Amino acid sequence: MQGCGEVPGCGRSGERGLGLAPRIHVISRQQPPVPLTGRTDLGGFYFQFRAERGGARSAEGECQELCGSLHYGNNLSIQLKAQDIAQTLMRPSPWGPWSTYHERGDQGRLLMDPVGLQLGNKNLWSCLVRLLTKDPEWLNAKMKFFLPNTDLDSRNETLDPEQRVILQLNKLHVQGSDTWQSFIHCVCMQLEVPLDLEVLLLSTFGCDDGFTSQLGAEGKRQPESQLHHGLKRPHQSCGSSPRRKQCKKQQLELAKKYLQLLRTSAQQRYRSRIPGSGQPHAFHQVYVPPILRRATASLDTPEGATMGDLKVEDGTDVSISDLFNTRVNKGPRVTVLLGKAGMGKTTLAHRLCQKWAEGHLDCFQALFLFEFRQLNLITRFLTPSELLFDLYLSPESDHDAVFQYLEKNADQVLLIFDGLDEALQPMGPDGPGPVLTLFSDLCHGTLLPGCRVMATSRPGKLPACLPAEAAMVHMLGFDGPRVEEYVNHFFSAQPSREGALVELQTNGRLRSLCAVPALCQVACLCLHHLLPDHAPGQSVALLPTRTQLYMQMVLALSPPGHLPTTSLLDLGEVALRGLETGKVIFYAKDITPPLIAFGATHSLLTSFCIRTGPGHQQTGYAFTHLSLQEFLAALHLMASPKVNKDTLTQYVTLHSRWVQRTKARLCLSDHLPTFLAGLASCTCRPFLSHLAQDNEDCVGAKQAAVVQVLKKLATRKLTGPKVVELCHCVDETQEPELASLTAQSLPYQLPFHNFPLTCTDLATLTNILEHREAPIHLDFDGCPLEPHCPEALVGCGQIENLSFKSRKCGDAFAEALSKSLPTMGRLQMLGLAGSKITARGISHLVKALPLCPQLEEVSFRDNQLSDQVVLNIVEVLPHLPRLRKLDLSSNSICVSTLLCLARVAVTCPTVRMLQAREADLIFLLSPPTETTAELQRAPDLQESDGQRKGAQSRSLTLRLQKCQLQVHDVEALIALLQEGPHLEEVDLSGNQLEDEGCRLMAEAASQLHIARKLDLSDNGLSVAGVHCVLRAVSACWTLAELHISLQHKTVVFMFAQEPEEQKGPQERTAFLDSLMLQMPSKLPLSSRRMRLTHCGLQAKHLEQLCKALGGSCHLGHLHLDFSGNALGDEGAAQLAQLLPGLGALQSLNLSENGLSLDAVLGLAQCFSTLQWLFHLDISFESQHILLRGDKTGRDIWATGSLPDFPAAAEFLGFRQRCIPRSLCLSECPLEPPSLTRLCATLKDCPGPLELQLSCEFLSDQSLETLLDCLPQLPQLSLLQLSQTGLSLKSPFLLANTLSLCPRVKKVDLRSLHHATLHFRSNEEEEGVCCGRFTGCSLSQEHVESLCWLLSKCKDLSQVDLSANLLGDSGLRCLLECLPQVPISGSLDLSHNSVSQESALYLVETLPSCPRVREASVNLGSEQSFWIHFSREDQAGKTLRLSECSFRPEHVSRLATGLSQSLQLTELTLTQCCLGWKQLAILLSLVGRPAGLFSLR
Repeated sequence: MQGCGEVPGCGRSGERGLGLAPRIHVISRQQPPVPLTGRTDLGGFYFQFRAERGGARSAEGECQELCGSLHYGNNLSIQLKAQDIAQTLMRPSPWGPWSTYHERGDQGRLLMDPVGLQLGNKNLWSCLVRLLTKDPEWLNAKMKFFLPNTDLDSRNETLDPEQRVILQLNKLHVQGSDTWQSFIHCVCMQLEVPLDLEVLLLSTFGCDDGFTSQLGAEGKRQPESQLHHGLKRPHQSCGSSPRRKQCKKQQLELAKKYLQLLRTSAQQRYRSRIPGSGQPHAFHQVYVPPILRRATASLDTPEGATMGDLKVEDGTDVSISDLFNTRVNKGPRVTVLLGKAGMGKTTLAHRLCQKWAEGHLDCFQALFLFEFRQLNLITRFLTPSELLFDLYLSPESDHDAVFQYLEKNADQVLLIFDGLDEALQPMGPDGPGPVLTLFSDLCHGTLLPGCRVMATSRPGKLPACLPAEAAMVHMLGFDGPRVEEYVNHFFSAQPSREGALVELQTNGRLRSLCAVPALCQVACLCLHHLLPDHAPGQSVALLPTRTQLYMQMVLALSPPGHLPTTSLLDLGEVALRGLETGKVIFYAKDITPPLIAFGATHSLLTSFCIRTGPGHQQTGYAFTHLSLQEFLAALHLMASPKVNKDTLTQYVTLHSRWVQRTKARLCLSDHLPTFLAGLASCTCRPFLSHLAQDNEDCVGAKQAAVVQVLKKLATRKLTGPKVVELCHCVDETQEPELASLTAQSLPYQLPFHNFPLTCTDLATLTNILEHREAPIHLDFDGCPLEPHCPEALVGCGQIENLSFKSRKCGDAFAEALSKSLPTMGRLQMLGLAGSKITARGISHLVKALPLCPQLEEVSFRDNQLSDQVVLNIVEVLPHLPRLRKLDLSSNSICVSTLLCLARVAVTCPTVRMLQAREADLIFLLSPPTETTAELQRAPDLQESDGQRKGAQSRSLTLRLQKCQLQVHDVEALIALLQEGPHLEEVDLSGNQLEDEGCRLMAEAASQLHIARKLDLSDNGLSVAGVHCVLRAVSACWTLAELHISLQHKTVVFMFAQEPEEQKGPQERTAFLDSLMLQMPSKLPLSSRRMRLTHCGLQAKHLEQLCKALGGSCHLGHLHLDFSGNALGDEGAAQLAQLLPGLGALQSLNLSENGLSLDAVLGLAQCFSTLQWLFHLDISFESQHILLRGDKTGRDIWATGSLPDFPAAAEFLGFRQRCIPRSLCLSECPLEPPSLTRLCATLKDCPGPLELQLSCEFLSDQSLETLLDCLPQLPQLSLLQLSQTGLSLKSPFLLANTLSLCPRVKKVDLRSLHHATLHFRSNEEEEGVCCGRFTGCSLSQEHVESLCWLLSKCKDLSQVDLSANLLGDSGLRCLLECLPQVPISGSLDLSHNSVSQESALYLVETLPSCPRVREASVNLGSEQSFWIHFSREDQAGKTLRLSECSFRPEHVSRLATGLSQSLQLTELTLTQCCLGWKQLAILLSLVGRPAGLFSLR
């Protein structure tokens, strides 16, 4: 309440003339401006009482109009009673009589004596001193709080206690009014102050400003809800400040009285439940707690949740006493109990209420139980007090005081809401209804913060208002022991108890139905009715399905020999109408009185009081269980003549259990299709016919219609939940044909993911699969399963793959599964992942697995198995003859256990791979050909002779990656592997072997018979360890490759197959001699690779490395890789000196070693020092440097014994002469000094030699330097400049080489980027040469110089100047110089942009070129221009002109030229655009040639 306001009912209309008309005003946390007639503090609010003049009436009488309840914020209310107000107003003042004070514009007011406000009041001061003397420690604490900077003098300890208190009070008083008044408030609130003294202290010294000022100072540093520990928050309580303690006491007494009333009411409610007529005593009193299992992941909560002070995992079984742990204020305060219909949710809720009434749940002072089916009737928004008092139990008086007490002690209040799934029904388009809104506020702590809330619901149908941290607990019904316990209690002290137990134990179907507590109760009731009149075994024969259970229950509850058909059908019509409208509560207007009497008499209906508000209550009716309402509705649909079969089939649908949390409407007919299918059974036809007044044809038609609908559903593709519902319906019909159709229509892989399944569900599925011939795969992933569920799969021989993945599977689940596994004759794959099975559960499975010889794959992934449990599992390997895979991943085993598993892998003859990597642990096996019986005769792991022989023939792969193996583990592993079979692969990467462990493994590699790979990567190997590893493997004949990269933590050994035994000397000599007759490419290949890359190797390491590598060189050709190290120039030079000592290498990689250009060029000296070196490839910028031997015959001549054979020596000499060496230098700045040094280095290189150079641009000076050095390289056979830019001068420099260097036989320059010079060998005689200068941009100005250079050559067999820029003028100049150029072959001038002028000039030039024997020109698309020469003058000439497009003016020139060419023997003119007239002129002017003359 803000500001001032009048209390309702006390306004001016209530004033009278017979005395004072009291009026009350409220001022919110403000100090009154003047002393008032009466003033009291109610939780920080000041109440001002004014008395106006009037007649003489008693204060209590005048204050009658004030009695009532004053409400203000945060649900706080203050009860004002007339007697309390009168006592406060009429109490005599200690300062003297009341006096009258007049103020202008106001009537007289009663004021206190101003003297009473002075501090010097002796009596009050003395009382305060005496009070504080009793508690000096409290006063010292307040002194430290209010005066933190004041030193409390230790000399005060010697003072009299009263004198010391006076001294301390004086110090507080001098601090000012704010400090003093705050202190007085602390005295009154925290100490036991007499009521009269409290009134005087607050009236005289205490004022709200002082207290709030202190709070304001502290409030700047602390939140409002966390005041200083030395202060108390003002309590919002009843009455005035002087009477606060009395009001607290009254409030406590009222609360205790209400709590006792609450408990007494609950006791009376549950004590009044007595058995009905003709029913056993246990029918109402039997209670066996169902299986409860905690699940925290249902509302997207993190893995593991805290309930109370215990951190638990999803799937933990809990008892009823564990549902509420209030030892600490941690964990979720909202618990949701999830269970399918009939699991006992409502029964458990009432059981909790009953236990609390009996005093067992002492952690709660108050417990309230609400049912949503009743709360849904509320249409207005409720406050918490209205919910508790108006709808549950109202206090006898003072509701607000009781509610305030409950609010303060909310952590001891438990609210149970039954049927949360039914709360979704009234949800409209505008959001949740008023009751669901109130429930949401209670769950989130908005209302009654701190209270405990428990709700029950069917799974999947949860409103979004639930907090994400709510604890989810699944109710999973009964297991076998619980069913037996329930039956024992039900038939307690009755002779039929033993008979009932025998019936249940011998009938699996009925036993699976009893897993649902509600059905267990119905079954017991039916047996109680049937056993006395039936022989053993006949009773359960009448209870094969859920539907027939209910049918027998109706018969049992009916009078003997009399079935009230009309009443049953009428009640069924009411039930159906309720299901269709979502109604579960009925009023008297909904059901006729006779039907109400019938339902009550036969225990089909229950009645209860419905409260919708204060004074609003009426009687409601409901069926004893929702399933009963569904059964009666099904009876009405099947037997009532009002329902035809078309209407009936609309109700035969499958409800999915995957219901969205946002679904607005709740389907109340989950079991209605199941009951309809059950009533479609032939067994139910007599019962239905009796209900239908013997109309058997109508009943039969309806039953056939239901079966037909189920047949259509059986052929559809359904989700997992709908498959389960379909199986229930089909099983209820007891129709073998329908069951066979359903079973055969199921897919080969049938998944069930993330929805709860019961034992009854699996039993029903098993019943259907019995009608299937083909195998099936069942995958249960994330499904909450009851511990005894696997028992329902006993005898299901159709299952081929069976997989479970759920944290809810424990030891009881494993024990039940072990009983089922041996009965599954086709089972090949068993998966049990993500469970919480311990050693006890695994022991049962280990005993069961040998009884499943057909198993091929078993998985125990992520089961938190201990080391001993894992060892127990692998002991079963020899007993599973067809097993191919055993998965034990994600089970956190230790190293010693891993070594034991490795021993099993070595000794077990069927294991072909053991793979362990961090969490992975997998055995792969190869089943032998022995039969199961043969293997079972030798169950131990000791090797017999046959097994030892088999071990030698099998190959084992062992991968122990990232397993924290150390050196001592490696020693044990080596000893183990030496006794084992041949190893395909050993992978120990990611461990902690370090140098010593790697050395030990490398030394043992030759003894372990590893066929393919040994991986020691990521084991902390150092540079020093590299030397040890190299020495260790030097004697290993089978090593094919060793790759060590310390930067990438790589250490990998690759092995080749062991070589065959050495052949005899004669055979070996014949073999080597035969090599002479083979082509080089056909020679056998054999090599070893040593890759020491990115190891940080420096020059100082090379000598030791080469010594370690020396032992490997004699074993075959060696590929050595030192790339990615830090050798530098010093290392390159040192390595060049050490390489001859390594013998013959096949290759050496020195890339990425930081070599300079001088060091790179210096490597060319290796050509003269290393006989094996044939190729040197260098890319300077990318630091790619590779020295290679010849690719052919590399395993022949390198062996030490080979030169002793004559054939081999002859072959080696032939090879040295024929195979050229090559130097490829690219990405390198080729300056003249570098080229000079390179050529000088290559001077002593044995030939033949091929030199390939490449750079971005080669200057003319560099090219001249290179060409000048060519005579110094007599062994040079090829010089190639590829992808190298050259200038326009380069064609002339290269052309000049033809005359300067007689060994050059061919110059090829293309596009000024590719130049190639071919050289004659020293043995070849000088001969013709040729030059190609294509695409070099040569024009007319270059023709004379080029012809002059070419004229110095002795003999040019070919000149190619095609694709240049000669044009007509350049071609004319070239033809003029042509007689001086000694061309003996051909001249190619194609693609030089010539026209008819060039063709005419060629015709005119022919007479002056006697050595030309043929010329051909094509100016069409081919653009060819060829001139062929002979060494001597040619007697006859041939001329071919094609597509020259001559014009008429060209005819005379053409005729003149042709006439002068006297030696022309053949002339061909093709498509030259000459018409008949031009041809006639041409023929008339030209003499006929001696040979062929062709015109086309």
